[in-house]
Amino acid sequence: MKKIYSIAIHGGAGAISKNVSVRDKDMYLAALTDILFYGNGLLRDGRSAIDTVELVVNRFEDCELFNAGKGAVFNSEGKIELDAAVMDGRDRSCGAVTCVTRIKNPVTLARMVMESSPHILLCGKGAEQFAKEHGMKFVRNSYFFTRKRYDQWLMLKDRGNTALDHSSGLMNSTKGTVGCVVKDIYGDLAAATSTGGMTNKKYGRIGDTPIIGAGTFADNSTCAVSCTGTGEEFMRTVAAYEIHALMKYKKIPLQQALDHFTANILKADTGGLIAVDSKGNHAYSFNSKGMYRGAAGSYGFFEVKIWE
Repeated sequence: MKKIYSIAIHGGAGAISKNVSVRDKDMYLAALTDILFYGNGLLRDGRSAIDTVELVVNRFEDCELFNAGKGAVFNSEGKIELDAAVMDGRDRSCGAVTCVTRIKNPVTLARMVMESSPHILLCGKGAEQFAKEHGMKFVRNSYFFTRKRYDQWLMLKDRGNTALDHSSGLMNSTKGTVGCVVKDIYGDLAAATSTGGMTNKKYGRIGDTPIIGAGTFADNSTCAVSCTGTGEEFMRTVAAYEIHALMKYKKIPLQQALDHFTANILKADTGGLIAVDSKGNHAYSFNSKGMYRGAAGSYGFFEVKIWE
């Protein structure tokens, strides 16, 4: 019997113009292809769901094209603050960190919180103290600096505005919160999400990414979900858990559940979601102009896309 596995990834959703240069489009598609190929190979070779989502999101965090890790946006103080979460569908184990500034791969710290602490969400200096006590390597905040992100911040800081990295006025900049959801050959599901948040964000603002049930969720009985877009809207609608609830209690299939949510519950032009279910189906849905995304699996399916 063929062992079924599937993977879906995203690198952000928003007002992504189709007028972007061929060079930029090809650059993003190439990055998505490389990361998806890597994750698909991990699953094919028998890696667990929880290992795969962490390692795939690590690749995103190390790629400066996306708003996570190396490519993260600047806050109002001109610094980088990072959020991440991971969830294991086997028993709903989960971990998350927020407002960390010196952790190269926040999703790995989120998993460490899940596996090596009695807690779920650690913040700022406390999260970094936990990381230090568990031997995690630190980087200077300057490691995350990229010229495009810095120029993006300069556009907004004097006006006192905040913006998603994929907002229409920032189309020449790099893009996107990142995420990965998988079903492995053992039948287990997992989800992971990582982000730098909003450009010029103030007051220690935290979005949906590290909030379990809002931006990240996994349960073997139904699905694994990762969200991207305007975090406040995904928090308000408890988006990732809502997909689980539509499937569990209304018995709505995965793709229909995502489409119903983005069309009827999520505020217009907010963003999107990716998901896989317990049968190995993948799905994505968004109500913005585009979403950097891809999916692959054991039946030979492989695609990366930006627009509809």
